[in-house]
Amino acid sequence: MPGPLDSSRLRHLGDFSGLAEIAMAQRELFPPPAPDLRDRAREALGVLALTAAHVRTERTWTAGELSGEEVSWEVGFGPRTHAYVLRPTRAADGVLPGVVALHCHAGMKWAGKEKIADGPEGPSPEVARLRATLYDGRAWAAELALRGFTVLVPDVLGWGSRRFSPADMPDGVPDDLDPPLSEADRYDVAAARHEHVLAKYCTVLGTSYAGVVAGEDLAAAAYLRSRPDVGAVGCAGLSGGGLRAALLGAFDPDVEAVAVVAMISSYRDLLDGFVARHTWMLYPPGLSRLCDLPDLVASGAPRPLLVWYGERDEILPLSGMRRAHAMIAAHYRRAPAGYTGVFADAGHSFGLVAQERVFGWLARHLKADGGTAWP
Repeated sequence: MPGPLDSSRLRHLGDFSGLAEIAMAQRELFPPPAPDLRDRAREALGVLALTAAHVRTERTWTAGELSGEEVSWEVGFGPRTHAYVLRPTRAADGVLPGVVALHCHAGMKWAGKEKIADGPEGPSPEVARLRATLYDGRAWAAELALRGFTVLVPDVLGWGSRRFSPADMPDGVPDDLDPPLSEADRYDVAAARHEHVLAKYCTVLGTSYAGVVAGEDLAAAAYLRSRPDVGAVGCAGLSGGGLRAALLGAFDPDVEAVAVVAMISSYRDLLDGFVARHTWMLYPPGLSRLCDLPDLVASGAPRPLLVWYGERDEILPLSGMRRAHAMIAAHYRRAPAGYTGVFADAGHSFGLVAQERVFGWLARHLKADGGTAWP
């Protein structure tokens, strides 16, 4: 395992780098996790107890071998949450394993579920651009459904159907930009500025941005399990979606397999210049006094966990990924088969190679038929 972080001069702190050393010593950061870590972390994050209430079906469609359903529900505040439910048409009414597919952050909040799954309309130009960069052009949640899963793709606080009104964002976007931005791109610029405000509100309200998002994802997973066409349930996501998967796995004991792609590093290595480019969801107040991030990711051991590390990831340090891998493996030392850590020659993405690895892993652990059992 890599040694302790050299905090003599940290990028983005410069002459103030000594702050890290003093804080880590006086606040006793990143201690060995207590046996009740998940309960303590849930309290520290202020995870809200939310329910997917008043569920209704908005529309259904068929696209080739895929059946789609758009459902919506209420969590008690804000607009209704909309989600896609995708299944292979050949499955008819059969019971399939379920996966909560968690969309990424990626600086795009105009779209949520649409980033990784298509409705009847197909992708917008902005979504197509993002998919080409992060997903090798594939709507991966739809492809996963074709492999024999019921896949739920929900929006979450701040994205898609859960967007804020631009009128409620204190920092707008000038109208005279050259070249002009599309409506979606304008929203994303404003939303990037607004996330700081939202995180502050969450903290004052005794929760955290991560705690609210985790509460919404817990409600989505409970809804998926409640469906009569769903068996065992797992979850997966890239980047911010990977963080959502990790938190869902930490706080929902009924999630049976967790796949996290291009998200996990130790906190202590992120301190050296890698903090700024990540969402506020990654930094819930108080968590670093309970553990380092990999400890929470591994807190469901020996439940199956896959973590994909991109060795060329431009927003995560390789030293932090290696430290995370060693820490997670240590948590799984009594059940080493439960943890799959994959280091790949890849950047911050969930390309076709990674997708195929994750799809096969989910099929093994959730007992999917891989698309062969249905006539």
